[in-house]
Amino acid sequence: MASIHCLPVRICCLLLFLAGSGNSMGVHSKVNSPDPGILCNNKLPFEKDPVVKTDSANCIIPFSRAGNLIIIRAKVDTVEGNFILDTGAPGLVLNIPYFRNYTTIEQPEEIQGGLTGRVEDAGRVHIDSLGFGPVHYYKAEADRINLGHIENRKGIKIHGLLGMQLFKHFEMIIDYENNLIYLHHLSKKEDKNYRHPLLQDTAAYVETPINFIENKLITYVYSAGKKLSFVVDSGAESNLIDSRLPDKIMDNVIVNKRVFLSGTGSAKVEALSGSINTLKIGNCEVANLPVIVTNLEKLCFAYNRCLDGMLGFDFLSRQKIGFNFVKRKMYIWK
Repeated sequence: MASIHCLPVRICCLLLFLAGSGNSMGVHSKVNSPDPGILCNNKLPFEKDPVVKTDSANCIIPFSRAGNLIIIRAKVDTVEGNFILDTGAPGLVLNIPYFRNYTTIEQPEEIQGGLTGRVEDAGRVHIDSLGFGPVHYYKAEADRINLGHIENRKGIKIHGLLGMQLFKHFEMIIDYENNLIYLHHLSKKEDKNYRHPLLQDTAAYVETPINFIENKLITYVYSAGKKLSFVVDSGAESNLIDSRLPDKIMDNVIVNKRVFLSGTGSAKVEALSGSINTLKIGNCEVANLPVIVTNLEKLCFAYNRCLDGMLGFDFLSRQKIGFNFVKRKMYIWK
């Protein structure tokens, strides 16, 4: 189990599945993880934010789990169903079988894909409304792809993904232990001194910067004195690190078995499973963090830039985790 040690700090104002092949001793292992390339291509990000309204600035959204995926009940126009909270997706994504009768406003320039292959994109559409709890969106855009592979593996209907564009005006705190999401809608007139009740005790957590690159949530980690760019993906059930990183970094990784990744595409990608001895995120020193080692070269094209790794469920769920998407901060509880 990973341990996290956070140093004192002053407070300042896709889905991929692993089928284990066993280790050298012949032990067979199966690990589930969503695909980091669930919606990755070279077309322009969503051009405009949807209109957002909330019945209350503060709200608590309960969620259920499908494996390690966060499932929120939401309604798009007249269709209500299960949506995955996926900070690795740029915006709203709809599962084609439930949203066939929409007029396409933008044809895909190419087939979308990610680490393990390609997946058909049915084009972008307009929706009139999206709602969950007291949060409502109007005049939004959505991409449509087939998420049947996730439904088959998880055994539930998945109507879509709730991606980053939807939460740009919010502060979000995820409490995996109690299956709750705390949302606060940050208005333009928000008091600069506002602090969520869970953030009142500044000694309980630390802050670290986050950034947006084409609606992808990015943070920076340090290993062996090197600064690395990691995408933060609530739709990824495992952490990933690029096997092409320098030996000085890879020497900190202990490998214990070989696995195969299978996700949105039909191909399988060989990878290694293990843990990284030490990793620093902001002022938090993370030890023995589970990680999958694989070549992330394909994601350079999918994300329009190269990334060094991904932080998924194995990191995010070990403590409360929070994000202020307006001020671009991540809160990590100790």
